[in-house]
Amino acid sequence: MHASVKSFDPRAQTRTPGEPLVWLCSIGLSLGLLMVVGLLSVIVVNGLSVFWARPVAQITFAEGNPASFMGAKSIAGEVTKQREKIIPDVEVREAMLARGERPTEWQMFVANKDVYGLNFLYVDRQSVAAVTWPRDIMRIERTEYGDVIGFPTALTLQDGTTVPSTDMAFYGKLQALSKEAGERRHEIMRIERGEIGKINASMQNLRLDQKAAGEGTAEFQRIEGEIAELQKQYETLATKAGALRQRQGENQFTYRLATGHEQTIPVGQVVGFYYPNQLGWTQRLGLLFQRGWNFLTEEPREANTEGGIFPAIFGTCVMTLLMSILVTPFGVLAAIYLREYARQGFFVRAVRIAVNNLAGVPSIVFGVFGLGFFVYFVGGTIDSLFFQRTLPTPTFGTGGILWAALTLSLMTVPVVIVATEEALSAVTRGQREGSLACGASKWQTIQHIVLPSAVPGILTGLILAMARGAGEVAPLMLVGVVKLAPSLPLDTIWPFVHLERKFMHLGFHIYDLGFQSPDSEAAKPMVFATTLLLIVLVVMLNLGAIILRERIRRRYRTGAF
Repeated sequence: MHASVKSFDPRAQTRTPGEPLVWLCSIGLSLGLLMVVGLLSVIVVNGLSVFWARPVAQITFAEGNPASFMGAKSIAGEVTKQREKIIPDVEVREAMLARGERPTEWQMFVANKDVYGLNFLYVDRQSVAAVTWPRDIMRIERTEYGDVIGFPTALTLQDGTTVPSTDMAFYGKLQALSKEAGERRHEIMRIERGEIGKINASMQNLRLDQKAAGEGTAEFQRIEGEIAELQKQYETLATKAGALRQRQGENQFTYRLATGHEQTIPVGQVVGFYYPNQLGWTQRLGLLFQRGWNFLTEEPREANTEGGIFPAIFGTCVMTLLMSILVTPFGVLAAIYLREYARQGFFVRAVRIAVNNLAGVPSIVFGVFGLGFFVYFVGGTIDSLFFQRTLPTPTFGTGGILWAALTLSLMTVPVVIVATEEALSAVTRGQREGSLACGASKWQTIQHIVLPSAVPGILTGLILAMARGAGEVAPLMLVGVVKLAPSLPLDTIWPFVHLERKFMHLGFHIYDLGFQSPDSEAAKPMVFATTLLLIVLVVMLNLGAIILRERIRRRYRTGAF
């Protein structure tokens, strides 16, 4: 008999029972990644487009068209988007579609808010007779009323000399005068916020001491003399700042709008300028980096829709680092007690359940608790004990960066506790028993064996806490964040660190721009730019903690061999 040989048939192989679920999970993961990448792409593109110099179009309207703006024949601006125009009359719309005409309109950034009353305008595409791209049109960024888009006409200098825009020296002269005006602005800010700020703080403290000394005493008279000396210094600096402000208006810049209106502004209001239709790709890229740097280092203007967001960046970093410093010891100590010392039973199980449930409490509830306990109770007690002379004006009894950090620490401490417990339980029993066998006490074992091995896991919990705390907004609105903070929590005025001060935050800045701005269209690009920056900031903070965690993990992995 011949042995029968069976041919191999791949289709005859049985499938793994869970294989369809594996494919389903992979599809879900792929869709999730695509959604994340798509969202980040939208934020990156829209965020960077804020700093990209777009060309400026001059729109000429058809004769007698009722859609012309302010009775003008033409306007100029950046075409930001195109959309389908809504026509209420159904018959008119159907007639246009029958003729092959699609009703559309352009959204244009026309700037010149002081003249037009708005930054954006919608133009009916059917009313446009011609579109040109004039090379001599200029975009000017100024300190008030937003940007200007117009044709430069002349410079009028302080000695009465006029430099027309057709002069070859016009661009260089305007650039030099604008640079000098920028240096004067920085000098004015340094005097008013630096030197005058220190004098005001000193005078305020002296007045409080004078009030405590009592009128008519020798101490009262001595303090009066010091206040008079500081007042003289204040007046000298105020006079100097006033003279610098007056110099900001000596030179005048005249420009003509596309509508024909001619405007004149002081050169001191000019922050920067460029010819958008003359720029090449290299120049546009350089301008993107320059405008991006200004966005990171300058202070906000025009209800936060112009300028930079440096105070919000600074406040977010300081609050997040302060929160991390506060939450780490509380979370680690609580986890050590629950895992290493507490008798396992009903009470410990109840505490763990409470900790897990605490992580699901809405953040606004923590804000209400922080307002009631930290601000009113703890802060009010501190004021009554140590700052009686400033009452009824509160010092710590109002929102501040310290109470914001404590509130977020309370909100994120469950994350640190859970991650630390998992890291402690991951340390092998052999390491513990080996340390105890060598004569070490339980605390020495925890301190020198368990904790160093659990540090990577503890840092994982801290990373998660930082990621959540840095993006929270709701509790901060109750315990210290503001739309615009006049002073930073850290400065050169004694005691240098001011934990009682209010602060700005990137998350609240996004909320304020998106929902509280008087000009929503102008604020929309800033929302994307600030959101992109917040994501980058959180990634950088987490990346620093991740690098530290990997170095520690590598160190103990190497030591194990």
